[in-house]
Amino acid sequence: MRQLTPAGQQAIDDIARRHGVSTEAALAMLDAVVRGNGSMAQFSHPEFAGSGQWMRGGMTMVSDMFNNALKTRVDSLCLALSDLVAREPGLVQTGSFQSQSQNGQEQYHGSYAAPAADTGGSGLFAPPPPDWWGPSLRWPNSTGAQNGQRYAYFAQARRLAIDTGGHVTIYDTLDHQIGGVSQQQSGSGLLAFTSQYGTVDLASLPVVSVDGQAPAPAAAPAYASMPAAAPAPAAAGSDVFATIERLAELRAKGVLDEAEFQAKKTELLGRL
Repeated sequence: MRQLTPAGQQAIDDIARRHGVSTEAALAMLDAVVRGNGSMAQFSHPEFAGSGQWMRGGMTMVSDMFNNALKTRVDSLCLALSDLVAREPGLVQTGSFQSQSQNGQEQYHGSYAAPAADTGGSGLFAPPPPDWWGPSLRWPNSTGAQNGQRYAYFAQARRLAIDTGGHVTIYDTLDHQIGGVSQQQSGSGLLAFTSQYGTVDLASLPVVSVDGQAPAPAAAPAYASMPAAAPAPAAAGSDVFATIERLAELRAKGVLDEAEFQAKKTELLGRL
C-alpha cells in the first residue's frame, strides 16, 4: 500500500470512526478495495470475522454468515472506501491485473491504465517514487521479480527493462512479442523470456541504455585504421626489356647502328 498523505490519513480516520472500526481495519479494507479496482474486495481481518468478499451492487459475504449487522457494516464501509478511491486520480486501473507469488517474491502481470496528472499531494496517496526503469518509459504491459532480478516489458515501445543487482539494462525487443518469462534451466537463476519465435536470446537484442546511459560505440578493429596496401606495379617493364633485347639483335646484324640503338633504348627506358 502506498503512503497516505495527511489529507488521506484524515479521510481514513473519519471513515473508520463513522463506521465503527479501527483505523487499522479501515486501512486493510482500503487495500482490498484498491486491489479490487474500486468495485470489489477480498479481505481478511479479525474485525470482519476473518475472511470475506464484497462487490459493489452485489453480495457481501463474511465468515459469520448469519451476522447481518456485520454484513451491513462491511458493505457501508466498502462503499465509502470505493467512493474515496474513485476520486483519486489514476488509482483505479482499467486493464487486467494479476499478481502471483513465486519463490516467496510477489510478481505482477497485466495491463495498466495511464494515470491521470498528479494533484500535488493533496489526494489520498503521496506520489509514488520514480519507477526503477527510469523516466523514458511509462506504463509497462507486464512486470515481475524473481531471484533478485526485476523486469518490465513495454510492448508498444518495444522495450524490455531488466534490473540485475541494481544495474538497469534496457533492450530493444525488435519484432518480438514477449509473452512469457521463466527461470533459465542452466541454474544461473537468471530470467528467460519467450516470444512468438521461442526463447529470446537477450544477447541478440540491441542495448538501448545501461543505467540510463547509451552504450559506448563498439571500437573499430585495429586493421580498419591501417592504410590500404599500395597495388603492385604493373609488369609492363618485362615487355620493354624484351624489346631492347630484340633491338640489340638487330644492331648485331647491322640492321641498326649504335646511335639508332642507343636512341631507341633511351626512349624505351623512359617509359618505365
